[in-house]
Amino acid sequence: MSVVLSSHPVEETERRNGTRLSIPISVALSLAVIILVIAWSVAPGLFTSYSPVVGVPAQKLLGPSFAHWFGTDHLGRDVYARIVYGTSSSVTSALIAVVIGVVIGGLIGLLSGFLGGWTDIVLARLVDMLLAIPSFLLAVIIVTALGFNTTNAAIATGISAVAIFARVMRSEVIKTRQAVFIEASFILGGSRWYILIRHILPNASRSVLPLAVLQFGLSILVIAGLAFLGYGDPPPASDWGLLISIGKDYLKWPWLVYAPAFVTIVTVLSVNRISRWLRKTN
Repeated sequence: MSVVLSSHPVEETERRNGTRLSIPISVALSLAVIILVIAWSVAPGLFTSYSPVVGVPAQKLLGPSFAHWFGTDHLGRDVYARIVYGTSSSVTSALIAVVIGVVIGGLIGLLSGFLGGWTDIVLARLVDMLLAIPSFLLAVIIVTALGFNTTNAAIATGISAVAIFARVMRSEVIKTRQAVFIEASFILGGSRWYILIRHILPNASRSVLPLAVLQFGLSILVIAGLAFLGYGDPPPASDWGLLISIGKDYLKWPWLVYAPAFVTIVTVLSVNRISRWLRKTN
């Protein structure tokens, strides 16, 4: 009798148990893009030596080169530096929007699905009213009432996403509430709030993570759109949407639009790819 020993016992165990997680190349590239964007937002000075505010008038409207990767703008400022420094505002505002949507929307959906009755009816009708209004239009209305700056744009974007998270959470709570282990917990004497926090919330939250990642990319687009329309911080801020808005006035120098638009599109597509992968692995 012969015994065959695997040279990689951990990998063999993972293969037998079906727990080995493989990451597709597209997801790995998307993660690399998001890591780079986060690094830009945390430490922009490590990626460029140019100032995002001060330019050299003699070097205005130069095309892309080794000295200026994305060219220069009408004031001689390095476009790449302005994009890198504008990442912090774009990413932070998108995170604020997602947190608002997850917390408020998740709480509404959790209470609506778990309590049922009149609570469910009232909260569900509130969610339906929010869903009846286009999210971008609702964001414009809210930011107009709050004032024109990026923080208010993030708050407005988050409020416009509340209904989406509320509906998904409510659906997951209702499905989880009907599970056998929830009934068993009730029979064993578990209180309603204990079951809600200990069992229903962790299980219902699994579908919220991919949605939150997807909403992060959508929030970047919405906030960039608000900045493009002038609802964000005014110049010399360098939000991605504002850079596109400024660049559209200089059509003979297309890199002023293409560069920030390209970064925005690649970031959002990377976030969407990660969200799809999380939804499949979930």
